[in-house]
Amino acid sequence: MKREQLEPKTLQIYDTLNRRLMPVIASNGESYRIYCCGPTVYRDAHVGNLRTFMLSDLVRRTLEFANQKVTLIQNITDVGHMSEDFAEDKMLSQSKLENRDPFSIARDYESKFHQDLKAINVISADKYPRASECIEMMIQHIQALIDLDYAYVGADSSVYFSAAKFESYGELSGNRLDALKPGHRYQYSEDGAKRFHADWALWKAAGNRTQMVWQTPWGMGFPGWHIECSAMSLHYLNQHVDLHIGGIDLRFPHHENERAQSNPLVSNKEHSVEAVSLWLHGEHLLFEGRKMSKSAWNVVLVSDVIEKGFDPLALRFCFLENRYRGQMDLSWASISAAFSTLQRWREKYQQWRLSGSNQSALALSLVDEMYSDFCNDLDTPRAMLKLRALEKDDSFSDPEKAFVFEAVEKLFGLKLLNTLEKDLSPELADLLNQRITARANKDFKRSDEIRDELLAAGVEVRDSADGQIWKWLKI
Repeated sequence: MKREQLEPKTLQIYDTLNRRLMPVIASNGESYRIYCCGPTVYRDAHVGNLRTFMLSDLVRRTLEFANQKVTLIQNITDVGHMSEDFAEDKMLSQSKLENRDPFSIARDYESKFHQDLKAINVISADKYPRASECIEMMIQHIQALIDLDYAYVGADSSVYFSAAKFESYGELSGNRLDALKPGHRYQYSEDGAKRFHADWALWKAAGNRTQMVWQTPWGMGFPGWHIECSAMSLHYLNQHVDLHIGGIDLRFPHHENERAQSNPLVSNKEHSVEAVSLWLHGEHLLFEGRKMSKSAWNVVLVSDVIEKGFDPLALRFCFLENRYRGQMDLSWASISAAFSTLQRWREKYQQWRLSGSNQSALALSLVDEMYSDFCNDLDTPRAMLKLRALEKDDSFSDPEKAFVFEAVEKLFGLKLLNTLEKDLSPELADLLNQRITARANKDFKRSDEIRDELLAAGVEVRDSADGQIWKWLKI
């Protein structure tokens, strides 16, 4: 049996709404329809954001490992994301700070977002709709909610969702409407324009705002944050989402409100329907024991990892060694250790493959076990332990080890089959091989000479119990 012929398994994930493991099912019988909340492009995405974005990639890789079809949509929020501290769009706030056109800022940070995803080997979504280019579908969505009596035009000409009309509000997050106090940091004071303090704006009247505003049946204005994902997810995934993914910080109010906005449009008077089958949330990431923040000077970007000479896939390695549902504490030490292991594995693979690749029953069984780990609520730490054990397991031949690495690369996405994290010239690659030979022959003088030559070329080499490890001093 070839790897491609492995029997598809059912992916089970922890569903936030039902609070238990649930199977991910393609409701149309054709393709798994997945929506992942994307970035608000007013700043660089930090590594904590990327951990969440990689979550959708792990789901996709798990489903596609047995050739199942996936349709993944990830939005780009470039308008309508209000600040928690004051009622100003984050894009406009950054525009003032940088003294630049907000859409110019959005396109710059959107481009950086895609570069960061590529750096950690995240497969591109099938579409990245921009909020600013989906205004018409939001207007249609809002009008439909008004027609269904779930929304109303407030005294300030803004359109609000009537939270009390959605009877199951709070089931996703555990928050009850009667317990939500006025002035909650996620809600804003609209000077009495709302009928109920927990109602939220679907569309905000422009007022004195002159940038990023559009004409609507209710006058000039701009979208509320939550309506964007409701409109885009239902539009691009044909009125149903099999799996909705985001960070735990989005569970409330964003996803709670999104659920309330979306369900009425796919239901009828006789039968209430969930627009989203399953909700998947990734936990917070700390850095060296603290929450990342600008004030703490510990916000880490992919560019910071690269500047320190590490392959950014070391980040992916670290994420894989931690369960997505658990809070994770990242550090430079863990990134460095991951990078060293990744380098060693790549060199080991190049050695193993010299004897060929053998997809024996033993090797296929191990591949199937790791696939099962991914299907078990994305238990990537258990799968990573199996990879670590394989490296020194004498019951597997070198060709069998080579086959396993080749087979599971599609799951892990670590570029295990690459010789190096950056292409070397043939001359430098030959020097590395010469140094391995020199050390094997105990010619330590020649080994040191080669090390110095490599260092002069920008390649740092060191020796470990598992062999030679190298990295670029500058990438």
